[in-house]
Amino acid sequence: MTLARAARLATTAAGCLLAAPAAPSAQARLACRPLAFTAAAVARLSGRASVPPRPLSSPCTWRPRARCSQAGPAATEHRLPSSTRGLASSASATVAPPSLEPLDSFARRHIGPSDADIAKMCRVVGVRDLDHLAELAVPDAIKIKSPTRIGPGMPEQDALVRLREIAAKNKVFRSYIGQGYAASVTPNVILRNVTENPAWYTQYTPYQPEISQGRLESLLNFQTMVADLTGLPIANASLLDEGTAAGEAMLICFSAHNRKRNVFFADERIFPQTLGVLKTRAEGFGIEVVVGDYEKFDFDAYKGKLMGVMIQYPNSEGSVVDYSTFAEKARSHGALVTVATDLMACALLKPPGEFGADVAFGNSQRFGVPLGYGGPHAAFFAVRDEQKRRMPGRLIGVSKDANGKLAYRLSLQTREQHIKREKATSNICTAQALLANMSALYAVYHGPKGIKDIAQRIHNLTAILAEGVRFLGHSIVNAHFFDTLTIRLKSGDVGPIRSAALAAGINFLYVDAATIGITLDETVRASDLNSILTVLGATTDQLPALSANSTAFPAALVRSSPFLTHPVFNSYHSETEMLRYIFYLQQKDLSLADAMIPLGSCTMKLNATSEMVPITWPEFGNIHPFVPADQAEGYSILFKDLEHDLGEATGFDAICLQPNSGAQGEYTGLRVISAYLKSIGQGQRNVCLIPVSAHGTNPASAAMCGMKVVTVKCEDNGNLNLVDLKAKASQYKDTLAATMITYPSTYGVFEDTITEATRIVHEHGGQVYMDGANLNAQIGLCKPAEMGADVCHLNLHKTFCIPHGGGGPGMGPIGVRAHLAPFLPTHPVVAGVGGAQAGAVGP
Repeated sequence: MTLARAARLATTAAGCLLAAPAAPSAQARLACRPLAFTAAAVARLSGRASVPPRPLSSPCTWRPRARCSQAGPAATEHRLPSSTRGLASSASATVAPPSLEPLDSFARRHIGPSDADIAKMCRVVGVRDLDHLAELAVPDAIKIKSPTRIGPGMPEQDALVRLREIAAKNKVFRSYIGQGYAASVTPNVILRNVTENPAWYTQYTPYQPEISQGRLESLLNFQTMVADLTGLPIANASLLDEGTAAGEAMLICFSAHNRKRNVFFADERIFPQTLGVLKTRAEGFGIEVVVGDYEKFDFDAYKGKLMGVMIQYPNSEGSVVDYSTFAEKARSHGALVTVATDLMACALLKPPGEFGADVAFGNSQRFGVPLGYGGPHAAFFAVRDEQKRRMPGRLIGVSKDANGKLAYRLSLQTREQHIKREKATSNICTAQALLANMSALYAVYHGPKGIKDIAQRIHNLTAILAEGVRFLGHSIVNAHFFDTLTIRLKSGDVGPIRSAALAAGINFLYVDAATIGITLDETVRASDLNSILTVLGATTDQLPALSANSTAFPAALVRSSPFLTHPVFNSYHSETEMLRYIFYLQQKDLSLADAMIPLGSCTMKLNATSEMVPITWPEFGNIHPFVPADQAEGYSILFKDLEHDLGEATGFDAICLQPNSGAQGEYTGLRVISAYLKSIGQGQRNVCLIPVSAHGTNPASAAMCGMKVVTVKCEDNGNLNLVDLKAKASQYKDTLAATMITYPSTYGVFEDTITEATRIVHEHGGQVYMDGANLNAQIGLCKPAEMGADVCHLNLHKTFCIPHGGGGPGMGPIGVRAHLAPFLPTHPVVAGVGGAQAGAVGP
């Protein structure tokens, strides 16, 4: 959660948010939930509004993770009424004499430069004050026109009190919903010394290995953990979420066949949120995704066209299936085999690499990371050696330093967008480093025996539950299972069961009118099994007996290979040893707890402690992403506040919180533009004009959306060359879809020709995408929508101080004008998300 803003100009902006934990790029971004309230909190804490919040007529529609709802001047009727604004307390509305005002004002504690420091810097650069600097730097034509109705800012303690009130509106039930998310136990030694430790959560991406050896070693541990458990030789340092990882696995298959095969088969028992992302990702590359039953798939019908297949292990019903024959047949037809899997299950089951998988991926969340209403969580991704140069993201490797000593570094990034640009099949430029480190340390702390014992205990509990379910007369659909049972009720009616479960504070997965799903996890106790069986009709608390460890899956699928054999996973199993290892790693790194990291807006801010405190509250951390809406009312308030405030700060009419990184925001924004153009009969428009100075993610994102990238020249001083822009716009007037402009530019300049550039593009039928990487320089001075932007992504880890975490998490929501709002991304599981004419971009 990020309550703070580091730059003085940003804090004098119209307002700051104090609002919501957000998520996937796909699991109901579900992947950014906690991060959203961080950002929200920032605004509320430090914001000052030139105009008090105006009364609004009706609340926003609730939007989990893909939280896309109306905001901004053109959609007043959809905004949250000021009387119910999430972080506005009745106390803060009371006008008090100056002598009675709280002293813990946010700006006083969190804006580093003193008035004397600022005055000295202003003298050096030749300006009277910061207002004079802004007056000189920002062109008159783009200076803020409409008042920004955010604020007023709240003292830190008031904000925390209000956040407690909001958190209390969430209902923490026992959730057995599963579908890729399971409750876990974060060891306290990791919670206190990593998750809540600024020496870990303020680190920058480890591009400079000499100040990053600790986190590089930990990420190497993550890679080793993943490779061992999946049975594949090489793994990366994490991806954004499981849905994104699925898309990347499909594109490896596409690339491996030189884009000459375009059919991809996905089993129908893959998690629905993953399938949603997969279908969206396929469209930009012209890939045909065939969804069906793997046992009935006709390989011969797609001979010479099939590039890959995807299966879930265990699948969405909980079934543990022997896929070896299917994998062999797929490979015999020249297709790659990709497997979505569960690391905890792989401690007991034969790993995917041993039955023919070329790629294995999934969510590492159950290795010690809270549910967090869907994220952020670190996806894992492992491949066979022959696919390593197609693997997305970052790979940590072992090297030697100048003195010949062992050292770690980023060793392989061949698919990163800054190398391939528009030729890339991936725009991945970040990861979930903080969450990956938590999962890696979880494995270090428990070791191979501890992990296997946890997995076996979960399986034993599930086997006991299965016996109880059968005794009560219900039938179990999946004969072979690890932790999940799909249960057909003897009554054929889930209604009474649902009512009884809710009354007992329990959530199940409701598959259809007669079927439920139950997924167990490491937090479950015998008393929980009794509660579940009582809901299902039991009248006694006596559980079925289990004489020995259960193995409710085929003998051929029992794991025999060792894992986590490296000494690091077999040395630190007491809290004392673990604590010392964590600090040993920490002392090798430079973070904002040590010094300034002057690398731009990514790093030049320190996350305020009061912003971070609520992240680990159970009312925020222990909420499953697919709970009923009335159990997440607190999250709803936070999301609405954040959407409203982002709309006010940028001038956009609608905000979508689904993308969980800046690159995901780019992809989402361009997808929205493409969908809009198709809706008005302009589907032939596929050219994207991108300045040569643009971030490498820009051309990669455009290519992923099926656009043709045309480069626009820049002047010697870095400014956009308007002559070339106009010429290219005219040349492609019949096919121009969009332009991508970073503002201020990558040179840090507020170009006074920006409104002319947006006019040129609009006159030639295109839409304007503004890269929001430098939005922190705009807040309170100008608004993207008022300059002519149609869509803009917002890097909240920059402007609103979400922790950088050593390379993630982040959040990249987008703002859009009203005509694009119907095309904001939806979610296949959570209702009421996004526009009416779109698909999913994240889980």
